[in-house]
This record gives sequence, structure tokens and C-alpha cells, in this order.
Amino acid sequence: MSGFPRSPRLVKGGIVQLDPASGAVRNIIALQYNPDSLTRGFQVQDGGDQHRRRSQSLRFTAPPVETVKVEAELDAADQLEFPDRFADAAQVGVHPQLAVLEMLVRPTVDQLVAADRSAAAGSLEILPMEAPVTVFVWSAARIVPVRVTELSVIEEAFDPALNPLRAKVQLGMRVLTVNDVGFAHRAGGMFLAHQRRLEALAARAGTAAFPALGVGGVT
Repeated sequence: MSGFPRSPRLVKGGIVQLDPASGAVRNIIALQYNPDSLTRGFQVQDGGDQHRRRSQSLRFTAPPVETVKVEAELDAADQLEFPDRFADAAQVGVHPQLAVLEMLVRPTVDQLVAADRSAAAGSLEILPMEAPVTVFVWSAARIVPVRVTELSVIEEAFDPALNPLRAKVQLGMRVLTVNDVGFAHRAGGMFLAHQRRLEALAARAGTAAFPALGVGGVT
């Protein structure tokens, strides 16, 4: 935040992990620097051309499949200037931050051991432990439950012990909807809250957003 009294407070984007049962916060992953861009894609769910009847041409079968991609940067340079205050950065660089991100796409050791024990006991169906609810936070207007689908890391600088000091991370996510988890699941409720925020924002735009269009699409 700058020294000007009326300057806006910088809000960091990031990821929050919640307990699926209680909703308690398990982990907060704040991006070190807010990325300059965010890529979003939508795949409309309308049943497909082969199954669409003329009366269903204007109907949706489910919320769209929404994907989000974001690039983040990690840099230990600032922390390395104060090794007494940031001992981890001096010892292992950005390894801890990278490890937190990697755990978004890895099962825990306890989950792996539990699955192995269930298989050894002859269980016909092994039901893995439910993962925390992962929530992507990008301003108060965009708080959505997601499933991390892609993670790529480019490490660019290393200390003498080969600990990474700087890295670029590309994170791909799929927004979870009620079609994925149901209405009763905590993630489903969060998606509905996000949808309501979208509808409220769209209502604020009104017809002024497209002044060249008239009623019914007549210019």
C-alpha cells in the first residue's frame, strides 16, 4: 500500500482450503504478487447438437464448465535481504511455497497409507478421504470453489545448494458447480452464492452496458 492516505488497499488473490464438514479454514495460500492477467473459459452445457430438439434450443442443461488459469511468481529476493527474519528463505528458498501448491494436486501420506491398508484388507471398493474444499479468491466478487486440474512450475534461480529462489507457476482450475457436488455440499452452496453475486452484478449493468442495442435486439 502506498503512502497516500486515500490510496486503495492492495488485496491479494489466493486460495483457501476449507474443511468439507465444518467449513473451518485449513490453509490459506496468498499469491506473493497479484498476476497481471487471468484467463477464463466457458463451455456451455446445452445437451449437444445431437440431442437438441427445436424446443430446447434456448435451454441450458447445467451451469457451464468454467476454467480459470492464472500465472503466479514466487521470489525469495526480498526475504534473502533479511536472513535473520526469514530463516526459511535463506535455508530452502521458495521450496515451502512450491510445496504448498504441490499439495493441492497430491494425496497426503495418510491417505496413501489408508488406501493401501484397505486394499490389503480385501476391500472391494476403496473410498478415498474427502479432500478439503479448495476456494479460489479473486476479489470479493469472485469467490468460487474449484478443483485444481493443472500445475506447472518453472524454477529460474538457485542457491549453491540448488534450492529454488525464483519460480513461475501456472495454475489451472475448474470451477465446481452444483452439477458436480450437489446442492447439499458446502462447495455447492458456495457456487450458488457466487452465482447470486454474478446476477446482482449483471443487474447493476442493466441496458446501459450496450447502449447501441434496442429492446428485442432491434438497433
